[in-house]
Amino acid sequence: MKTELDDTSLALLLADRTARVVDFRCADRSFHRTLTALGVVAGVRLGEDQVGTNAVGTPVETRQGLLVRGAEHFAAAFHGVTCYGHPIIHPVTRRIEGVLNIGGPLGAEDRLFAALVRRMVRDIEDRLQLDSSQSQLRLLAAFQTAARSPRRRVLVVGQGLVLATPHALDLLEPADHAAVQACAEGSRTGGETSCRLTLNSGRTVRLTCTPIDGVEGVLVDIVPLERDHRGTRGAGPLAGWPLLVVGEPGSGRTTEARQAAGPGSTTLDATDAVWQGEQAWATVMAELLEGDGPALIIENIQHMSERMAALLAKCLRGACRDVVLTSTPGDHLDGPHAWPTALCNARRDLVPLRRRRHEIPQLAQRMLADASGTGGTRLTADTLRVLAAHPWPGNLAELRRVIHAAAGARSAGDIIASDLPTSYRNLQAPASPFRQAEREIIVAAIEAARGNKLRAARALGVSRSTLYNRMRALHIY
Repeated sequence: MKTELDDTSLALLLADRTARVVDFRCADRSFHRTLTALGVVAGVRLGEDQVGTNAVGTPVETRQGLLVRGAEHFAAAFHGVTCYGHPIIHPVTRRIEGVLNIGGPLGAEDRLFAALVRRMVRDIEDRLQLDSSQSQLRLLAAFQTAARSPRRRVLVVGQGLVLATPHALDLLEPADHAAVQACAEGSRTGGETSCRLTLNSGRTVRLTCTPIDGVEGVLVDIVPLERDHRGTRGAGPLAGWPLLVVGEPGSGRTTEARQAAGPGSTTLDATDAVWQGEQAWATVMAELLEGDGPALIIENIQHMSERMAALLAKCLRGACRDVVLTSTPGDHLDGPHAWPTALCNARRDLVPLRRRRHEIPQLAQRMLADASGTGGTRLTADTLRVLAAHPWPGNLAELRRVIHAAAGARSAGDIIASDLPTSYRNLQAPASPFRQAEREIIVAAIEAARGNKLRAARALGVSRSTLYNRMRALHIY
């Protein structure tokens, strides 16, 4: 269509379901420079929450076509432009997939804008139906087979499609869906998975996620469990003392150690030996281990020298009190720090946050309640899905920082994805190592081509449409 408009001053713009510009074409160099100066470039978001009424963000909100002339734009910068935008609705899922927009300088003949764009949108929707019909039918067949049992709580989660039985919908609240989808995502690459989940209502369920053959979809069985009275994750009777708590930075080692040690416990941090001096720090440690009293927590033993680790092992053998050691995982536990860890009669390994994504929505909500109190803020389902998709290398500590930042940005109402810090606003790549590698290769090719998708596609040896398809699948914007 851009070729058909080469002798006009009109521009064509394609945006995704979040009103983010995917592609932008204009043969008229003057008008192209005007729009570029206004910030209309690939990757920019033109949502109503950012630039007010416009012919991209408003059709996303209203699901209807809209003609906006000059001063009808909320942003004064766009008063010199006339645009018509029409939403692209997936014919099977009925979800908005994006917006197609045509625009020109104020005063441009706009009577045919709507007819032209609607025709192009119909072509796009026909292609979506043609491309997705077989996969959608497979998902529907899997769902119908699983839903034959009248009281079975089951969901099918596919690309742009979620099917659920009435009993599953009765059990799940909107905030629970992000946790369920996070669990389902993990099974797409690792086979059948099972995880325990506490719903927003407080009920505990077991999710069994099974990939559906021949299609990118997952069947999720939800089985309610008896209420869990065990308390915190991993808690239970210790096989004995000392206890070793192992976890990545930010995974909650200190919290776990304090819960195990009980009230009145004393804490020593091995990193303090750097400024106190090893000898002074070791003297305090030995005195505490020789004395009686509540449990002693010795944190970050991974920072101990081999000589200090040997001294700790010697003191542990004659310790008169219960002791909890904390450490990061790694080969050091079998090397220089093997002596004290070998004396521990119990060990707890904390699972990193990226391996329990299904817990992120509930954790985020609890952290928000701690940060904002009764301020009335809440995380939307879309925001929870964005949070659950991140890898969180800093684990709980990193998640807590992001939630506190979002709470500070909005004192009341819904916290949406744009309220998160900039680097956390977009969905991240799937956790599969293969997909992560594919994502890195595509990003590198686009950067090398300075954003030129056609040149990047040629460098990768694929068509431009294939490149855009993979970019959408891997959430590359």
